[in-house]
Amino acid sequence: MHSPDLLVIGAGPAGLSAAVEAASAGLDTVVVDEGVTAGGQLVKQTHKFFGNEGFFASVRGFEIARSLLEELVDFENVEIFQESSVIGVYEDGIPVLHLPSDTTRLFRPKRVVVATGASEKFLQFENNDLPGVYGAGAVQTLMNQFGIMPGKNVLMIGSGNIGLIVSYQLVQAGVNVKAIVEIADRIGGYEVHADKVKRLGIPVLLKHTVTRALGVESVEGAEICEVDEKFSPIPSTARELVVDTVCIAVGLNPSVELIAQAGGQIRYVAELGGYVPVRDEDMRATAEGFFVAGDVSGIEEATTAMIEGRIAGLSVVRDLKGSTDENKVSRLKKELVGFRNGPISARVREGLQKLGFDVSSGESRTGNLNNPQKYRGKLRPIIECFEAIPCNPCETSCPTGAIVVGGNINDVPVIDYDKCNGCGICMTKCPGLAIFMLQELPDEDSALIGIPYEFIPLPSKGDQVHLLGRQGEMLAEGTVQRVFRSPHKTNSVYVKTPLELADKVRSIRPVLQEDNAFVCRCEELTVSDIEAAIDEGYTDFEELRRKLRISMGPCGGRTCRLNALRILSRKTGKSIEELSFGVLRPPSIPSTLGSIARQKGAEDD
Repeated sequence: MHSPDLLVIGAGPAGLSAAVEAASAGLDTVVVDEGVTAGGQLVKQTHKFFGNEGFFASVRGFEIARSLLEELVDFENVEIFQESSVIGVYEDGIPVLHLPSDTTRLFRPKRVVVATGASEKFLQFENNDLPGVYGAGAVQTLMNQFGIMPGKNVLMIGSGNIGLIVSYQLVQAGVNVKAIVEIADRIGGYEVHADKVKRLGIPVLLKHTVTRALGVESVEGAEICEVDEKFSPIPSTARELVVDTVCIAVGLNPSVELIAQAGGQIRYVAELGGYVPVRDEDMRATAEGFFVAGDVSGIEEATTAMIEGRIAGLSVVRDLKGSTDENKVSRLKKELVGFRNGPISARVREGLQKLGFDVSSGESRTGNLNNPQKYRGKLRPIIECFEAIPCNPCETSCPTGAIVVGGNINDVPVIDYDKCNGCGICMTKCPGLAIFMLQELPDEDSALIGIPYEFIPLPSKGDQVHLLGRQGEMLAEGTVQRVFRSPHKTNSVYVKTPLELADKVRSIRPVLQEDNAFVCRCEELTVSDIEAAIDEGYTDFEELRRKLRISMGPCGGRTCRLNALRILSRKTGKSIEELSFGVLRPPSIPSTLGSIARQKGAEDD
């Protein structure tokens, strides 16, 4: 029998935060978690978090888990049991099963914080039991924890933040995301997350659903179709996609089983994700001695989970020691109100009202409030974050104070371009990758565009890249001018673009060439053949033609001319616009001398 002051069930952001507060007040604290490492969902989240610096804004999820755990292990009065699961809540104690050894310990804690998080909702469709049908959490676990690609071609179901984030991470891992399917008539997640995946060329199909997975032993495809106003499939619109993975990201269910076993009152509140425990503003459940925090109390962001966890931990301290840091509690509750103040959290506020909370909302600044065109020629940030979301790293990272979000963390940022020095730090700190840099170049019909870049390999100066628009469409080709590496892996790649495309280019894709890949199939010339000739001094297309016979085959250069010019551009450092296109000679199609000799009407000449 073990009788700690506090038992924390779940080592996610809420549980770790509660444990830190309790341990720092001197309470004997035990943390139990099923995972191999502490951190809950954080350990597989590679994206940067929104919010403010006090709660790890612009820090990646797995790094947040590491920071919280490092803070916790410094306390000698804390024990953490990994790969351990609570069997149930009984009158004589709480048994915990250590999964690897198949042994059990019995705990009788004075207080319990239930921070069990949530489980993924599943979706009913034909063949949904085929291997290759995953929940988004499982996909993240495979990719980001164990380095295993779930498949090569993925269909994502659901456009909430989880679906959008995992789609982006799949592409980072080299997976082709065929489409994101959303049954509603609008995207469910943040606009900045949606913009990120659209720039990668991933289509988001609204008012669509999946009707069946195709395959015998595993997923080989999926059938999708449009839905009517009642969300019923329209059979005549059905079409098939060739995929080997279907990823489901259609929401979460709070994991309330343990708090219910403890006798806590449970209510169904759709706005909070389903069945949730009734609790007060100190996170105290109706079961004696039990507190809740995080997604188990209602589906929200990790930031609010950490705040709730700290409030729960401080409330336990008050219970057991007679007092707590009330100023800190008040500050945390105020911060929680601030995070929930914007339009994004309207649904959460409705749910909290059903639980008896007095919640308030305020006006939030939205839209495009900046005027970058007034400062043409100056290197400056272009912020395309027009939605009211709780986030301010652009403000807190700006060394000159040029960017202001203000007292309401949900307000969109406003820039004072007179104060801006063009450093680009805000671009690398933005969790939504919604900031770009722009400078119109003097005496040139071109511009310099700074792109936040989170893929490998990282382009180098002089590389040719495809310039992509907001929907991932190919606009032109450009040349990398400079690259800045960021310690937080959101790197800055500056490319030269035609001036008329400066307001359209929002992403890049490297022009990849393999040394043994054919450039001219007619003459069987590879990338290495052309590069070797250039190294010998043949730096003009006509010179390459005479040296290698490139573009002299049956296609007349239709296939190889532009590809050869790209290699010339990359090797010489000149833009394609500066290079000579070469001479286009007839015949434009392969023709025999006999066809000319037998010219119709020749006898009449």
